[in-house]
Amino acid sequence: MKGYARSPKTIFVSGDEVTRGWQTVRDRYARKYDSREKMGTLTFFGMEITLLGEDAAVALGSWRLQRKGDQPHGKFTLLFRRLPEGWRIVVDHTSAAEPRR
Repeated sequence: MKGYARSPKTIFVSGDEVTRGWQTVRDRYARKYDSREKMGTLTFFGMEITLLGEDAAVALGSWRLQRKGDQPHGKFTLLFRRLPEGWRIVVDHTSAAEPRR
């Protein structure tokens, strides 16, 4: 969560759920990944970063979660703002790929 803006305006979108506020996003992560097994090992790849101005950028990329028993993966779009504490995520839109049948 160090990469996210510590703001009530921080937004995380996944599926049809929108979570607002740094603390609420943190609490969601803590509930969803409440054990080492659920956390697994997260990797990011294929990132493309586009500057939108001096203080804003958008990143598009892929993620994969390596866990015992499954390997969820998908895409993300992040909006970064340059804040006094450095570049921070203000909007995170993450989607998971549908499982193969």
